[in-house]
Amino acid sequence: MAKYDKCPCGSGAATEACCGGIIAGRRTARTAEELMRSRYSAYVLKKVDYLVQTTHPDSREDDLAESIRTWMRQVEWLKLHVVATEDGTADDETGRVEFIAEYLTSTAPGRHHECSVFEKLDGEWYYVGEETEPDYATA
Repeated sequence: MAKYDKCPCGSGAATEACCGGIIAGRRTARTAEELMRSRYSAYVLKKVDYLVQTTHPDSREDDLAESIRTWMRQVEWLKLHVVATEDGTADDETGRVEFIAEYLTSTAPGRHHECSVFEKLDGEWYYVGEETEPDYATA
């Protein structure tokens, strides 16, 4: 894992001390932002099972794993920018994280801009989905 000595999420920390420990199941994400960062890192590291596992059970489509694999084959993730967070602390039950993820495809660079919604179930954070019309400003 030499290419990812530093965590892909951009925290500057070692992968194992940051998202790697969450992805491997050695600890859980304490906040919605931590879960979002670990999910971005899982896309970079191609950890499909983790992405399925951390998707809210009500949001898991039957073909979710294959859909994720298809997306992974099409892009190379370059950089994550967290734009804003709303709620999603250790004491909250819901939260939102707005982010921009830069990537390359075989034909051009791109940017994925999303406002993700998260919910805590039984003490663990899950990705619910993308908010279609965020009500807070982006930077």
